[in-house]
Amino acid sequence: MLRASVVVPVYNAGEHLDRCAASLTTQTLPPDSYEILFVNDGSTDDSADRLHRIASEHAHVRVHHQENSGWPGKPRNVGVALARGAYVQFVDQDDELAPESLERLLALAERNESDIVLGKVFGTMAGPSNVFKRTVERCTVKDAPLMESLTPHKMFRTSFLREHGITFPEGRVRLEDQLFMARAYVRARTVSILGDYPAYQWVRREDGGNNSGGATTATDYYGHLRAVVRAIHEGTEPGELRDHLLRRSYRVELLRPVTEPRVLQRKGKHLAEYFDVVRRMALECYPPGVRQGLPAVTGLRAALLEEGRLDSLVELATRTRRIKPRVAMEPPVWRDGKLAVRVVVHHVRGDGEPLGLVRRDGDWYLDPELLRGIEGAEDWKVEDPFAYAAGELLLQDTTTGHWWYPDAELTPSLRALGDGRHQVVMAGETLIDPALLSGGEPLTPGHHEVWLNSQMLGVGRRARVASRSRPHVAVGRTGGQVVAPRWAGPHAQLRLTAGGVGARPLTLVRRTLAATASHPGGRRVALRVGRSLPRAVRRRARTWASRTHTWSLS
Repeated sequence: MLRASVVVPVYNAGEHLDRCAASLTTQTLPPDSYEILFVNDGSTDDSADRLHRIASEHAHVRVHHQENSGWPGKPRNVGVALARGAYVQFVDQDDELAPESLERLLALAERNESDIVLGKVFGTMAGPSNVFKRTVERCTVKDAPLMESLTPHKMFRTSFLREHGITFPEGRVRLEDQLFMARAYVRARTVSILGDYPAYQWVRREDGGNNSGGATTATDYYGHLRAVVRAIHEGTEPGELRDHLLRRSYRVELLRPVTEPRVLQRKGKHLAEYFDVVRRMALECYPPGVRQGLPAVTGLRAALLEEGRLDSLVELATRTRRIKPRVAMEPPVWRDGKLAVRVVVHHVRGDGEPLGLVRRDGDWYLDPELLRGIEGAEDWKVEDPFAYAAGELLLQDTTTGHWWYPDAELTPSLRALGDGRHQVVMAGETLIDPALLSGGEPLTPGHHEVWLNSQMLGVGRRARVASRSRPHVAVGRTGGQVVAPRWAGPHAQLRLTAGGVGARPLTLVRRTLAATASHPGGRRVALRVGRSLPRAVRRRARTWASRTHTWSLS
């Protein structure tokens, strides 16, 4: 038996097919250990000819042609039925696998006898997800946030899919990916997560060709979501696990039309239609334990929805949209080759005052100023101020778009504001290790921006880790690199610029530029001098300065 089969549904893929195929045929896995199955779903362009050419050039490529089914579900099912590999990896025709993806995914799967392996996703259709914060050898839907990753671009044990009859719905069925993944997750005994290697590149086509289907109605869309909810009911017993799994669809799918920005964009009958459909589904499909486990603002939205208070939801969305994060930080310092970044973050209302809690008679109540005048929201009790509270730093490689998470999390606490008012804050020190941050490897040469995710009282925000004072931070040497922290752009965001030691000796001018870039006083002088230079010279100076991320000290 082959180790893996890559299944690719194809319909009018055009030139995107060549790019996808190139990423699959050049894997580091030996070609005789895996196969690539292209299932042509009745393409009317030149996809069939492209597939025949690809198959003629690569012995491990197979092509199956069928009449058009209108959606990727049937081609995927056919691919699983034809697969000769122990594992199946689904790839869409617009996307790519990184060169070592199959080799790494299979090693993780075979080592743990996994039913499902999630490969870290990146690309123009993927933002950061802490599901992939680190590699996890063994987990299940009970102890990992797997429901936050519901796309099917994963690796599955072929016998697992066949034994449990886990298939995609066929025809034009919305949320078919979620339905498939819900059925798989609740039955999987072992799931593994590849977090230290960006494996699957999810690409947004400029022509929008990878977006499923045209317009839909609220009744149609949420009718399909009901099928996802039924799948979770069928695979679980009543209780905390079922409630936990259902919270994702309640929070993300059901509350979306009554949360900013959607509830502020739709008007009149269009908004009322969505409100009626999601309210009916909330009352009919979700047990009370689902809403009871939600954090403060999210739980309030759920209560207003189920009570039929659309106007209150619109006003709440108007106010919560203005909530902003406020990040305070100490000057970063190097410690044993790691950059220590200590931050404190809290959220403020639109008027600039802290988003707070009030303590009365032993109970906590959500900020009265936020809720004043919103019918049904007054005196909203908060059972747990720290429910879903989370905070963490993350770095984005500005060249590749990859997101990396240092191995640290912020800790929630309550800060007294006076007069019985408190606020939730997240604080802590994060050690950024440039020698290991990129999946156990050194940071790639280039720029890496530092961000902060925070979730408090049911309000999630991403903020730049920045300092208007731009304190001086020394250049560090670590892991065979020079790493220069600097404050970049109009927001003075912390950015780490990495370059190899000894890779390219600096001229005196470039050494001066490098030193200037790392010191705020030097930058101010350089800016004043630069403005007085002739335009042509100024352009050349900017070019030199932009290249300082490649320098090294020797």
